[in-house]
Amino acid sequence: MSWQKRAARHEYFGNSEAMSGIDSLPPLRQVIETHGIAAKKALGQNFLLDLNLTAKIARQAGDLAGCDVLEIGPGPGGLTRGLLAEGARRVLVIEKDPRCLPALEEIAAAYPGRLQIIVGDALEVDPLAHLTRPIRVAANLPYNVGTELLIRWLTPPQWPPYWESLTLMFQREVAERIVAEPGSKAYGRLALLAQWRCDARIVLQLPPEAFTPPPKVSSSVVHLTALPAPRYPADPRVLERVIAMAFNQRRKMMRAACKGLVPDLEDRLVAAGIKPTERAETVGLAQFCALARSVKSGL
Repeated sequence: MSWQKRAARHEYFGNSEAMSGIDSLPPLRQVIETHGIAAKKALGQNFLLDLNLTAKIARQAGDLAGCDVLEIGPGPGGLTRGLLAEGARRVLVIEKDPRCLPALEEIAAAYPGRLQIIVGDALEVDPLAHLTRPIRVAANLPYNVGTELLIRWLTPPQWPPYWESLTLMFQREVAERIVAEPGSKAYGRLALLAQWRCDARIVLQLPPEAFTPPPKVSSSVVHLTALPAPRYPADPRVLERVIAMAFNQRRKMMRAACKGLVPDLEDRLVAAGIKPTERAETVGLAQFCALARSVKSGL
């Protein structure tokens, strides 16, 4: 390993041996060896075994005292331990892999009454029955369900949502799509949905070697804080329809990409401050919301 890589590794990981003392439990590498929890690609698993990092991610979620925290895909429980050590009132974990249950039960025993474990699919479990407000979400999301879960959290039937903030790890490409600005290649539906109702920022970058096994891509932690109301007024269903049409054919001009939305589309585009010859990737959030308000009467 070159000195540059060693320096980078130290910057990200710090002294992980020292951090194994955040509680009375053994280091995570020992935990997965004891319980035979090899990461499964089919479940989108890439474990963070360095408790220095998991504690750092937990701190990005803010002051957890007095909060319930929802965590999806805890695996052997590295982030779970960080959240509890940082003072979360209660942590609810939803884990699909039953092999992780013994390791999570050991954490529950070390933090009596503060950890609840549900074995199931996060896409099918309603966590609200098990949580008390205020609620925050923090997770190293499995790659295969991360984006779908985020979209569900961003598009609930009512706003504000049950959660105050989301602190989530994604592949770096997905994270960049969440915080992207108009005119960038990453800008699209995900940026608009996130930024319409949240303040979103990347708070931490992690290299592949932070994980076991190392993925082929780098990862980023994104922190999203729910706004009390959307940034601009718009009907959610209409806005989502307009955005979907615009970006399904993102290389086309707006007048062609949204053709058929309403009969007088070009007039409504102009009224919303959008040139009919513009492409979706250059249209800002305020303009999309103005277009959604304009076309609602014609749908």
